Amino acid sequence: MNQPNFITDHKSKVFPIIGIILIIFFIFIAVLSFARIYLGKPLVEESGNVGIVELNGVILDSKEIIEQLEDFRKDNDIKAIIVRVDSPGGSVGPSQEIYEEIQRVKKTKKVIASLGNIAASGGYYAIAAADRIVANPSTITGSIGVIAEFMNVKNLVEWAKLKPITLKSGKYKDMGSGFRDMTEEEKALMTGLLKDIHNQFIEAVSSGRGLDKTKVASIADGRVFTGREAKERGLVDELGGLEFSKDVAQKLAGIKEEVKAMYPKKPGMQFLNMLLDEKAEGKLQNFLQSSSWAKYKLLLSPVLSSLFVSERTLDIK
Repeated sequence: MNQPNFITDHKSKVFPIIGIILIIFFIFIAVLSFARIYLGKPLVEESGNVGIVELNGVILDSKEIIEQLEDFRKDNDIKAIIVRVDSPGGSVGPSQEIYEEIQRVKKTKKVIASLGNIAASGGYYAIAAADRIVANPSTITGSIGVIAEFMNVKNLVEWAKLKPITLKSGKYKDMGSGFRDMTEEEKALMTGLLKDIHNQFIEAVSSGRGLDKTKVASIADGRVFTGREAKERGLVDELGGLEFSKDVAQKLAGIKEEVKAMYPKKPGMQFLNMLLDEKAEGKLQNFLQSSSWAKYKLLLSPVLSSLFVSERTLDIK
C-alpha cells in the first residue's frame, strides 16, 4: 500500500526566518545610526588625520603596538601619530622594540607621546624617542632603572624536609635558583648584566630627548617624578592631556583642517563602516567589488539559493 506524499514547501520556512533576520539587522543598524547622530561619536572606526595608538598595562609584547604604528605610517591620510601611554613598564625587549619603531616612524611622520596616569620605567623607555612628550602635571613618570628580584625558599624547603635535585650543563645555568643562596660571583655577574641594560636605558633617553648622558645618569636612579617635575628635568616637553596632545600634533604636522582622531582598525568592521558612512553609496559599490564581499557572499549563498527553490517533493512509500 502506497503511503501519502509529503510536500515540503521550503519557501514557507525560509521567508519567516529571513524576515526575522532582516528585522534584527535593521534594528541593529538603527541603534548604531542613533548613536552616531545623538552621541556625536561613531561606534566604528572611520578615516582620520591623526592616529592614536594606546600603550596600556604591563609591557610584555610589542607586536600589536608595532603593527599599529606601521599601519598608521603607511596610511597617507594620517599626518601624525599620538602614542597614549598608561603603563608602569614591563619587559626590556618589547620596550626597546617600540622605541626603535617610533624612531623609524618619525622619519616620515610626527610622533607625539601623551602620558596618562602613569608612564614609568619601560612605559617611558618605549616613547622616549617621540618628537614631543606631553604629560599631565600629576602623571607618574621616570623610574629610569632596572630591577631583578629572586625569591629564596631554601629555608622553607628544608623545613618541609624536601630535597631539590638540579642537573645542569654549566655552573651558571641555575643562577638565581630559589633553592640555594646566590654566590658572590653570581651576584657580580647579575649586577653587571643589570648595569649594561641600565646603561642602554640611559643612552636611549639621552638620544631620544637630546639630553647630555651625564645629566640623564644623574636622575636615572629609579626615582619617579610627577609630570611637572619631569618637565623641569627635560624628560617632558609640555603639560596637558590627550586633547592638548592633539593640538600639539596638529601644529607639528602642519594640519590645517580640524583634527580627526583615528584609532587602530579592528578586524571585521569593514561592513559596519560602509553602512554608517555618509558616503555609503559610493563605498557600497567598492565593497561589492572587494574581496570582503566575496566572503560574505559565500556565507549567504545557501540562504540566497533557497529563495529560488519553490518546493521539493519527498515521496515516502
